[in-house]
Amino acid sequence: MKLLALDTATSTCSVALSLDGQITETSLDAPRVQAEVLLPMLDKLLADAGVRLTGLDAIAFGRGPGAFTGLRVAASVAQGLAYGAGLSVIPVSNLAALAACARRIHGEERVLACLDARMAEVYWAAFHTEAESVQALTEEHLTTAAGLMPPSPGPWFGAGSGWGVYAAALQKQAPGLVGMDGALSPSAGDIARLAGLAFRRGDISHPQAAQPAYIRDKVAMPRL
Repeated sequence: MKLLALDTATSTCSVALSLDGQITETSLDAPRVQAEVLLPMLDKLLADAGVRLTGLDAIAFGRGPGAFTGLRVAASVAQGLAYGAGLSVIPVSNLAALAACARRIHGEERVLACLDARMAEVYWAAFHTEAESVQALTEEHLTTAAGLMPPSPGPWFGAGSGWGVYAAALQKQAPGLVGMDGALSPSAGDIARLAGLAFRRGDISHPQAAQPAYIRDKVAMPRL
C-alpha cells in the first residue's frame, strides 16, 4: 500500500509518504505561503523515495477543521493530483489525527482534541484511541472554551493548540483531565496512519469528495 498524505490545516505545512506502513514525513512552518510550498515539498518527497505519483494507491489529506485557507489548499491539491493520476482520495479529520498524535506521543487512550479556531472559539471532539484505531465519541464542535462538554467524567488528556490558548477555561470543563499538551498539532504522518486504516477498510472516495470540512458553517460527524 502506497499512500501520499498532506496537511495544511494549521500554520504548518506537512507531507508524508506511507510505503507499506513505513512513513516518511517532512514539515515546514509556512503561514500564508502554504500554497507556494506544498507542491515542491510533495515533489521532493516522492523523488527522494523514487516513487511516481501514478504508482500510489491513494492520496490522503487533512479535511478539517482548521484554517479556512489552509483547508482549501489541501483539498484542492489532493483533488487535482488525484484526478490527474487516476487515484482515490481519503479525507481525514484533523481532530482525529490530533488524537492519534496524542496516543503516539503520550500513550493516552481518551483524548479531548482541541484546536484554536480564533475569534475566542475552539474546534473540539472527544476520541477513544487504541494502537491502530481512533474512535470518535462525539461530533466535531465549534464552541467557546466554556462550551467544551466531555461525554463522560474521564480520565481525559487534552491535546492541541486550544489547550495552549485556553487552558484555564478548558480545564474547568474537564475535571477528569489527567494531562494536556497544547503544542501538539495534527500532521501528515498521523493522517497517513489513519488513512491506511481507512484504505484497508475500503473507505476511499472519488476525487470529487476532496472537500474541506469547515465546521464553522455546520457540525458533522467526523470521518476518520
